[in-house]
Amino acid sequence: MKKLWIALALVALLLALRFSGLGEWLSFDTLARHRVTLSAWVSGHPLLSAGGFVAIYTVVAALALPGAVWLTLGGGFLFGAALGTALTVLGATMGATLLFLFAQRVFGADALQKLGPKAEGLARGIQANAWSYLLVLRLVPLFPFFLVNLVPAFCGIRPAVFIVTTGLGIIPGTAVFALSGAGLGRVLDAGGTPSLSGILTPEIIAALCGLAALSLLAIPLKKRFSVSG
Repeated sequence: MKKLWIALALVALLLALRFSGLGEWLSFDTLARHRVTLSAWVSGHPLLSAGGFVAIYTVVAALALPGAVWLTLGGGFLFGAALGTALTVLGATMGATLLFLFAQRVFGADALQKLGPKAEGLARGIQANAWSYLLVLRLVPLFPFFLVNLVPAFCGIRPAVFIVTTGLGIIPGTAVFALSGAGLGRVLDAGGTPSLSGILTPEIIAALCGLAALSLLAIPLKKRFSVSG
């Protein structure tokens, strides 16, 4: 019962934050209005601003708040493509890990196995091919970020595997958005508005899917070599 009340309290908190309007601050309009002030602050306080950005991104990722895409673009705009990517990956990985560890603590590392034979089989499959499955889920965002953080916690995935696959898996997509954010100044000067369709071009989507396919190839190769051995 204690775990149930904790879970309900967490859900209530997430819903309250989503409907509070807090996520509206993480938007293109906010960045456009305050870009001069933000750029000046970053230039005058580089370490403090970098640490603050990572802290904000950690909270956004851990609480699954909307607006992470614009925060990633803002990271590229304020810190440049390379540093913006690094700071975003660090913050997102820390936030995802906090949610992962919390879910393991509350629900247990084998929660999915308690839901019946089918769920138990799914858990075993994920455990056996954790690296490939988790990398694919990170490379191609087919499911919400917070859901990909929770499912491994229910399957008994080791924290080290979760952290490494999260950090590596989100680098390509993050780099694309941070690179786009680095050129956001020209868009703002021209009075334009960036769009996801303009960022995630067919070529970029194909590249991300190709990386995901390479990760999936590890599963049959692993089975083949284990049988041969």
